[in-house]
Amino acid sequence: MKRKTLWTIFSYAVIAVLGIALLFPILYMFMASFKTNAEIFGSTKILPETFTLDYYIRGWQGNSQFSYWRFFANTFILVIPTVFFTLISCTVVAYGFARFKFRFKKLLFAVLLATMMLPNTVIIIPRYLLFNKFHWIDSYLPFYIPALLGCYPFFTYQLVQFMRGIPRELDEAAYIDGCGTFRTLVSIMAPLLKPALFSAGLLQFIWTYNDYFNTLIYVNSTSKFPVSLAMRMTLDAESVVEWGKVMAMACLVVLPLIVLFFSAQKYFVEGITAGGVKG
Repeated sequence: MKRKTLWTIFSYAVIAVLGIALLFPILYMFMASFKTNAEIFGSTKILPETFTLDYYIRGWQGNSQFSYWRFFANTFILVIPTVFFTLISCTVVAYGFARFKFRFKKLLFAVLLATMMLPNTVIIIPRYLLFNKFHWIDSYLPFYIPALLGCYPFFTYQLVQFMRGIPRELDEAAYIDGCGTFRTLVSIMAPLLKPALFSAGLLQFIWTYNDYFNTLIYVNSTSKFPVSLAMRMTLDAESVVEWGKVMAMACLVVLPLIVLFFSAQKYFVEGITAGGVKG
């Protein structure tokens, strides 16, 4: 019993040390948001000499045209519909692969898996030329339309695997009760898919929220910039960068992701532990 207790204490100590090491960059970023450039580069102290919200206030004002209110609004206008469309389209596609038999099903599923291995850098130029021909550049349509058409194979594959763990007897019972294909998906499958849908939605939210490269390619107007581009604009707009202001805005930009992750953490656990109902 004593050896088990010592091993438990040692395990928690290791976890605590690793947790502190992983949280240190966030702690340093938060403390640096109160420091001047001289403090950041001329001292190794973690705590600032004074705590003031001046960098947060001036950083929130953004440039002369738009404040971070506008940039955060643009971000959620971009991210939320993209996540919503992704979940709908990928669920429908996954339902087809998991529950129906049709010609070339295996071939099409292999193509789906193959697209997961295709680097984004290979298709960025053809996609840009295509979207430019559709006059979608400088809008959010290059994000909305692919999400609406199920162009995220990773989430489709994730949902297919989850659906395969749900017994087909539930579908048959629904058909006997008079449910059609769509009603079975909405009333039977969707509630059971909740953990997988939360996991997919959270991952898509984080990936789209943090996306810098694609927004840089497709969004040109400052009035439509999300926070990822606004942060970069802060560095480009000033000859002498006030790193305290940059760190202050970085803290505010990261905050929604931290809150969302810890709020939805239990759904990650459910998604891992729930392998579907076994009949």
